[in-house]
Amino acid sequence: MQNDDFELTTPVAFIIFNRPDTAKKVFAKIREAKPSQLLVIADGPRKNKVGEAEKCQQCRDIIKSVDWDCEVKTNYADVNLGCKKRVSSGITWVFENVEEAIILEDDCLPHSTFFQYCQELLSKYKEDERIMMVSGDNVWKSTPTKDSYYFSRLMYIWGWATWKRAWDKYDVKMNLWPEIRDSGKLEELFPVQAVRKEWLKNWQLVYDGGIDTWDFQWSFCTLINNGLCVMPKGNLISNIGFGENATHTIDENNELSNRLVDEMVFPMKHPQIFLPEKGIEYATCRFWEKIKNFVRKTKMRF
Repeated sequence: MQNDDFELTTPVAFIIFNRPDTAKKVFAKIREAKPSQLLVIADGPRKNKVGEAEKCQQCRDIIKSVDWDCEVKTNYADVNLGCKKRVSSGITWVFENVEEAIILEDDCLPHSTFFQYCQELLSKYKEDERIMMVSGDNVWKSTPTKDSYYFSRLMYIWGWATWKRAWDKYDVKMNLWPEIRDSGKLEELFPVQAVRKEWLKNWQLVYDGGIDTWDFQWSFCTLINNGLCVMPKGNLISNIGFGENATHTIDENNELSNRLVDEMVFPMKHPQIFLPEKGIEYATCRFWEKIKNFVRKTKMRF
């Protein structure tokens, strides 16, 4: 349960595009939390998509509904940049303005306790270079840990938070990929062979410009910097954007769609050991193997 006296002072970055229906729901949760700073990233409409300009404008109009004491900054693209360029450049813009941020996309609906969870852990691990991000998303309903959260080398970006010090290591072009790929050092991180092959294939595709995305680069960044991701014991985020209108998550019947969320209980119980939970990682890799086709790998538009 969230503390009654909790005040959200951490900046929130909100990524929107062309789905006003889901954006309204996520914005309502942000409005409940009342952050003192809101930084909004928006891509522009695609020329060949009839009616998309109107939907993009409807999403931007939602931001005009801010009715609490809040500094609002916007970074809106006039033309369509695509997922890779728009999100990566948008988050870089965020960290040109603030030192830390909670990041939500327009289809990631958080439990109300997600914000306090992120804020407390951003403060706790602010100077700890081992920790590169805080995730609110968990593929499991609950994980076998006595603590409120655990550490993982795997990362999830459906509702997350990080610091400028971590994002500064991000390279959207993955220039180190050939060297790391040929070293074989990443293979030990994925104990399930099918999952390892899938990740290595995807990183190669991203490096070659074959997938229009930004998040594979972020996972690569955290891994090569030996970074850890904070993972909640339960799941704090529901992805409400599965369906044909989604950029990547198209199967609305997938078990990751519209999942129930848990609340984080405060005060949190913090782990005393800074080691990744390899058993949970192994189970997660097995889970990924089962559902690996739930994402549409959108090709780059040239």
